[in-house]
Amino acid sequence: MSNVNNPRVVAALIGSGFMGGVHARALRAAGIEIAGILSSSPERSRQAAQELGIARSYETLDELLSDAAVSVVHVLTPNSSHAELVQQALDAGKHVVCEKPLATSAALATGLAEHAGQLGLIGAVPFVYRYHPMVREAKSRVDSGNLGTILSIKGEYLQDWLLNQHDTNWRVSQDQGGASRAFADIGIHLCDLVEFISGQRIVRLVSSVQTAYPERAGRSVTTEDVAMVIAKLESGAMVSLMVSQVAAGHKNALKVELHGSAESLRFEQENPEQLWVGLKDGSKTLMRDPTLLSPEARRLTNLPAGHPEGYFDAFVSFMRDVAEAVLNAEPSGMPTFSDGARAAVLTEAVLQSASQGAWVDVASPSLVD
Repeated sequence: MSNVNNPRVVAALIGSGFMGGVHARALRAAGIEIAGILSSSPERSRQAAQELGIARSYETLDELLSDAAVSVVHVLTPNSSHAELVQQALDAGKHVVCEKPLATSAALATGLAEHAGQLGLIGAVPFVYRYHPMVREAKSRVDSGNLGTILSIKGEYLQDWLLNQHDTNWRVSQDQGGASRAFADIGIHLCDLVEFISGQRIVRLVSSVQTAYPERAGRSVTTEDVAMVIAKLESGAMVSLMVSQVAAGHKNALKVELHGSAESLRFEQENPEQLWVGLKDGSKTLMRDPTLLSPEARRLTNLPAGHPEGYFDAFVSFMRDVAEAVLNAEPSGMPTFSDGARAAVLTEAVLQSASQGAWVDVASPSLVD
């Protein structure tokens, strides 16, 4: 490992778009040094370094990977380039944080997870919604039995940034984004929360997908804008999921609701300070208060009650856990490359079902982390 004789955790970024800025700011807030950044060209690398206040811009990938100070490489580029960049970073002895999807095929993603495990390197994927304290509180209530037997789950992740036909982005292109767009981009976050909170895997599903416009910006579109999924958990409990990037008025509306034999729970990402608890004789809202939360939820709480925490705070907590993992700790609930591979498996199952118009079994590969 590159950090064996260096107790510090030092990061380098590949990619300078929206997520480049998020990662840079979250790393700093977590107290992690950033050695440098590489973008699509030397000029763009220098520009990104200046914009983000990073001291060094790399000219080439080889230059970044040969930097002995760097222990963790963050891959933040278009989806189609993830697998190759992750492979090269691992082979250079670097730990890796890769934005989802880990790869645009389940086979590639599974191979990367196995490779990281064989090399003894940390591979993490930022499923950061796990890091909201009230998500961990929900998981704690499920794990402790407060929810009772899970009977059903419903979830939705709605956005509107591609609502109009002239709206476009590199993610729309199958060449750059992969065969799936809406589900691979945001649906996997929803599925990750369903499986993480419930502690169960999705084992069967049936799905349907829809593309809102046959072309955008003069180019044909083959990736989906909407995905609907009905699934079954290991216990037989039913799950319904709706994913859309063309839902007017919704910016980042991620919601998951679990129905148990004793109570129900609902978490809404746009209202992350609270957890709704449904009971037969009424309901209540639990507010984030570190003095009242479970130990795992309290671990991820950075501010006193009444001082709102949100998406950025979750990202900072994720960065801290990655750093701890690099330094040989085992932080609970950190999303690894195995979780990234799981997301790729689910994505392929959704596309297969939509194509065949039938229920499909969801593979559950054995991975080495």
